[in-house]
Amino acid sequence: MKITRSFTGVFAAAMMLAGTIVAIHFVAHAQGNGPSIRVDNSPLNRDPRSGNSYSPVVKKVAPSVVNIYSTHFIKQRLYRNPLMADPFFRQFFGDQSGDAGQEITQRENWLGSGVIVTPDGYILTANHVVEGADEIKVGIQSDKTEYAAKIIGTDPPTDVAILKIEATNLPAVTLGNSDQLEVGDVVLAVGNPFGIGQTVTRGIISALSRSLSGGDGLNPYRGRQYQDFIQTDASINQGNSGGALVDAEGRLIGINDAIVSPSGTSAGIGFAVPVNLARSVMEGFLNGGRVARGYLGVDLQDINAGLSREFGVPDANGALVTEVGPDTPAAKAGLMPGDVVVAINGKAVAGADNLIVSMSQLRPGTKADLKVYRGGQPKIIPVTLAERPDISKTVAKPSDNETANADQKPTADALDGVKVNNLTPRLRYQLHTGADLTGALVTDIDDNSNSYESGLRVGDVILEINKEPVAGAPDAQRLGRAARGEQILLKVWRPTRASGVVRYLTVNNARRTK
Repeated sequence: MKITRSFTGVFAAAMMLAGTIVAIHFVAHAQGNGPSIRVDNSPLNRDPRSGNSYSPVVKKVAPSVVNIYSTHFIKQRLYRNPLMADPFFRQFFGDQSGDAGQEITQRENWLGSGVIVTPDGYILTANHVVEGADEIKVGIQSDKTEYAAKIIGTDPPTDVAILKIEATNLPAVTLGNSDQLEVGDVVLAVGNPFGIGQTVTRGIISALSRSLSGGDGLNPYRGRQYQDFIQTDASINQGNSGGALVDAEGRLIGINDAIVSPSGTSAGIGFAVPVNLARSVMEGFLNGGRVARGYLGVDLQDINAGLSREFGVPDANGALVTEVGPDTPAAKAGLMPGDVVVAINGKAVAGADNLIVSMSQLRPGTKADLKVYRGGQPKIIPVTLAERPDISKTVAKPSDNETANADQKPTADALDGVKVNNLTPRLRYQLHTGADLTGALVTDIDDNSNSYESGLRVGDVILEINKEPVAGAPDAQRLGRAARGEQILLKVWRPTRASGVVRYLTVNNARRTK
């Protein structure tokens, strides 16, 4: 075997590639009797368009992303006798035991991230990063300086918060337009996960207009009013909340907010609040001191393939109007239950949450054009939005004589596996409904039935069957028996924590479950 003792060679080649001259240098060395190796010392082409490196984007964005340290002070009383820390024992013995306890204050620290959006110190972050904090500090990456921060505004419905620090000439990020995003776009997530220091992860946009409102009552997002998340597989972990999600050009397109993970760490499903939504919240606080949202006055639900066929919509995109409030902008414009809104001001509507968010970003008094399908035909309905009011509902308690016939025996409904009951004053009171609600209350349902598969549940009130009103259990039986076709369209009222919502369901009628 021939061993080359030493060899130093330089190979230079200049080539024209997409209009660019690229110089390539190869250097090979051999030390002693070792083998020859090839080393390339030429700088990496770091044009982000090449896909080799996102270093220029990171250098542009990283100084704008800050660490947020929130502190909550908790007062606690320590007892010499540990039993006295239990309120149950203090209820009987009080402080007569001579162990009144010493009051101490404990610090509870939280860690998150934020994004500088103006050179004079305004910062966007997630509301849950600073909610309930007694003290907030912001750490700037570029000069390793910490600033005391004050809260300008918090908006729990969107989980957006705005902070302010007293500083000037800060590296503010450039905001992008989240309405122009598409699935597959490359994104970078920047934040301070687990407190280890600023970290950048790369991924793509996995989905748009995501909602986290499903699931059980333990889901913290179930009651949030405005959800239109950007989903990404860029790693987002604890401490990333409030940080930046940027596009391949370094423009802020989202505020990192949540993950779905069985372990609490990134599983490749992360969510960010779109920057257009966060920006509308910020501008509301900066311009008027509060968030004034556009209001239509309807209840909405998503549609599926079955509902799209029933209402004559080309596909399963859009928001189905289930109720129109009296004397609301929607009522004044002529919007009707059963209309399917597929676009607002020319922007396609993906679903109910997406339409709610789009309306919330419009100021009260704004004129908007809704494209709807009614009876299978498209039409444009102009509407002038009002300001969203506080929604409250008072339910009167029934008198004793009204409840005399409350306990009625449930009757079997013609919809297989479903039992219904007439609504009574007592049942209305228990369900927190108004006295004007009429229908048939679902009291039992077979888990293997077509109705259960369609989403019908105990506690739902059937209002309509195939668009025919249901006054009570007999109507539900009659209309169920008379139903023909492959599927039955149900309109139901469903109780919620606040009051209730109206929903449409399609039940398979071609194959009844026995």
